[in-house]
Amino acid sequence: MGRSQPISIKPTKKEIQNGRLGPRNLELAIRSLYQDGLVVVNDVIPHDMLHRLNEKMVKDAHELYGRKEDSPFNYNPNNLQQDAPPMREFFEPQIFMNPIATQITSTALGPRPKWTFCSGNTAMPPTRENLAVSQPVHSDADFAHPDHPFAHVINVPLITMTPENGSTEVWLGTHQESGLHIQEGKHGERASGRIKLDELEDRRSVRPPCQPTIPKGSIIIRDLRLWHAGIGNQTDTIRVMLAMSKLPSCMFERKLTNMFEVHFAPWYRNPMKLQLADDLKEIVESEMSLEIPVDWASKDAVAEQYLNRAFGNAYNFSQVK
Repeated sequence: MGRSQPISIKPTKKEIQNGRLGPRNLELAIRSLYQDGLVVVNDVIPHDMLHRLNEKMVKDAHELYGRKEDSPFNYNPNNLQQDAPPMREFFEPQIFMNPIATQITSTALGPRPKWTFCSGNTAMPPTRENLAVSQPVHSDADFAHPDHPFAHVINVPLITMTPENGSTEVWLGTHQESGLHIQEGKHGERASGRIKLDELEDRRSVRPPCQPTIPKGSIIIRDLRLWHAGIGNQTDTIRVMLAMSKLPSCMFERKLTNMFEVHFAPWYRNPMKLQLADDLKEIVESEMSLEIPVDWASKDAVAEQYLNRAFGNAYNFSQVK
């Protein structure tokens, strides 16, 4: 039976200082992405930056959750699609344009990958009305797509992720088995991309899934095609993860945010654009390692709009013909 835990890389002090992995660690990252569809790189983001962003997103999560059936939830009400505030006050390049993450994706996908999507997933604590229900195992590639790598998701947990607070369940190696023939649910539905149950059972006997513990300060890079599932949060903390994602109990309710962004291969014709406040224009346009299509707006306009996004499966990660 194959290994179920992902490979974790611990960069040297020099690699962290330079914002670049050396040849050995870079090779390990690329090999892990090829074989497993996922790699973890530890200790690359300062904790104080994550703490500050988490503090803001905890407050935003309560607002979104209070919208109930109108909230941008994925599969079940306790798993929210939540954008980070896209303005300079909360935008740290080490989080959103991490140079080691970009080095890995540009090596795997080709120079200057396109960053067209940035959001987060929030696992809310259970309540009497909404228990800690997990997502079905699914693939984000719920559309016709190439068989070779074309997009990598960068996840940034804002606090340490554990099985108890909703660490994502991952099925390593399944990026090589992805396709519409093993899925249920059409793109755009809240529960699209679900892997058929018989496929899950067959795969479990070969290489079972895992819920890894991911330390704060880490980044996770995974192939967009990889099977995974958001697991219910069993704690009284909110779990947020950025997709490009603990606060002192005396001040804020705890929350884990899992931020994520998507880097597409430079040849992949995805039409989406980021919407960012124009006070970020100088920082974003100075980034030469990424192609970043942006619809710029005023800070006030962005502040009014960024919490009014669609649920995750409504976004179009496919390419134009």
